[in-house]
Amino acid sequence: MSEQTRERGREPAAETGRRVVVVGAGMAGVQTAVALRERGFTGTVTLIGAEPHQPYDRPPLSKAVLLGTAEGSAFDVDFDALGITLRLGVEAVGVRPGAHVLDTSEGPVPYDVLVLATGAEPVRLPGADGVPGVHLLRTLDDAERLRPVLARQHDVVVVGAGWIGAEFATAAREAGCAVTVVEAADRPLADALPADVAAPMAAWYADAGAELRTHARVERVEPGGPGASGRVVLDDGTPLPADAVVVGIGARPATAWLAGSGIELGAHGEVLADAHLRTSAPDVHAVGDCASFPSARYGERLLVHHWDNALQGPRTVAADIVGSPGGEDPAPYDPVPYFWSEQFGRFVQYAGHHTAADTTLRRGEPSGPAWTVCWLRGGRLVALLAVGRPRDLAQGRRLIQAGTAMDPELLVDPARPLKAATAVA
Repeated sequence: MSEQTRERGREPAAETGRRVVVVGAGMAGVQTAVALRERGFTGTVTLIGAEPHQPYDRPPLSKAVLLGTAEGSAFDVDFDALGITLRLGVEAVGVRPGAHVLDTSEGPVPYDVLVLATGAEPVRLPGADGVPGVHLLRTLDDAERLRPVLARQHDVVVVGAGWIGAEFATAAREAGCAVTVVEAADRPLADALPADVAAPMAAWYADAGAELRTHARVERVEPGGPGASGRVVLDDGTPLPADAVVVGIGARPATAWLAGSGIELGAHGEVLADAHLRTSAPDVHAVGDCASFPSARYGERLLVHHWDNALQGPRTVAADIVGSPGGEDPAPYDPVPYFWSEQFGRFVQYAGHHTAADTTLRRGEPSGPAWTVCWLRGGRLVALLAVGRPRDLAQGRRLIQAGTAMDPELLVDPARPLKAATAVA
């Protein structure tokens, strides 16, 4: 425990003059600012966002906003009432930790505590930057540019069969577009799930009227001329008609602007945070998609690019900044990761982290509308994927959190509640 933490605990009134600057106005940044006020922080809180829009939530972008059933997804937060200063359309360009200064496109911003919450940015398709008709789907502006594409029911090629590719393909089919999904791997979600788990999901594309091409790479994108469609040319020479191309081939932490700051980054460019989401620089925290953290639960460092992590992590950051009356450190940040995806008429949920599991068990047939895959390590549930079985997910998440031992024979019975499949002590 640092001397600074002890000082905070004994003299909470001293924080009145403290300045917290949060970089990034997405879920992680907004929730950090709100959590600081909820914990009674009385200093100044400044939220800096690169986009000019009022801070908004991202999941609706690939659903309601994209399909035109919602105009936006702004957070329902009264920033003025909370005394949170918004500085929007301002880009962070560097940090000088020794001077406690954040450098921005509008000049230097001094801080006492800095929170990095810049999220992740989409990986771009090589050679496609600036090509007309090529789109990403990460921001509100991206979604608004894609809305008329769907409204005109264009031929659409989606590059990447990951979570975002599947969600966009779902929306495009709902809008009546002809959709072809191009995936370099042999199956959807190749980077997220084992082959035997993800393979059955390939059939979902055909069921929805979308064409899925695996083992396929994009050679080039050729824009269309007046009155003519463009096309995507695959590496085997196959041409695909494409009025629009949507790229969803992954995301990387948005941390390039930290170069030269001395803040330690990991192999994927993420900020290396500790169990309290503190960085290697004094008085600098990192939270959300831009940071990894050590998980005692899973025995490895986790980099989680999902909404729930951006919701949960800010509470740890705020607790660490504000401190406690007794001066003790807050509990380490070690959540059970969770995310969901709505694709092709199915509600897909995942909780935990499966890579170190030693046993995989199934509840229900993957050819059916509802099934669950459970991963165990040493007889204890460590992760599960639930398709159309939200009760399995809710109960399983609690079992993972508690480290409960399971009975494999009971677990595989899909008619038995998960909570009733625990091992007898």
